[in-house]
Amino acid sequence: MTKNKAKKKPGSNTIAVNRKARHEYSIEEKFEAGVELLGWEVKALRAGKVNIGEAYVFMRNGEAFLFAATITPLNMASTHVVCDPLRTRKLLLHRRQLDRLTGLIEREGYTLVPLSLYWSKSWVKAEIGLVKGKKAHDKRQDVKERDWQREKDRMMKHKAR
Repeated sequence: MTKNKAKKKPGSNTIAVNRKARHEYSIEEKFEAGVELLGWEVKALRAGKVNIGEAYVFMRNGEAFLFAATITPLNMASTHVVCDPLRTRKLLLHRRQLDRLTGLIEREGYTLVPLSLYWSKSWVKAEIGLVKGKKAHDKRQDVKERDWQREKDRMMKHKAR
């Protein structure tokens, strides 16, 4: 007997995407991490009031933290809760992943950057990337490849007619 797969709702599970990171860095590896949030932050994420363009991940005492991600509080937030939009948020990863990432950051010179925030069922997950900075010539090469791919698609489209 097979289980019925739940149908996807129309719309996207993506909350925010860091497009700047994909342009500025070459992404070596991606990880999924849970994000420790407060109640008002979850409500603000549902309203789409988040910016991870300037955010990065740092390691302290064997734990990962999301720094400089701005979650703007809603006007209807509770009056007895102090809402700090730039609060440092803990990322939830397995111990082996944390140890491996710490080693790569310290020895190999990698950086951790959040690539996107998204919903996984009722949980907020962050896709973090193990990245190295691109040089100017690397960026130009990416632009050339993108233009060539676009031109190739155009030629194939017209050839099919």
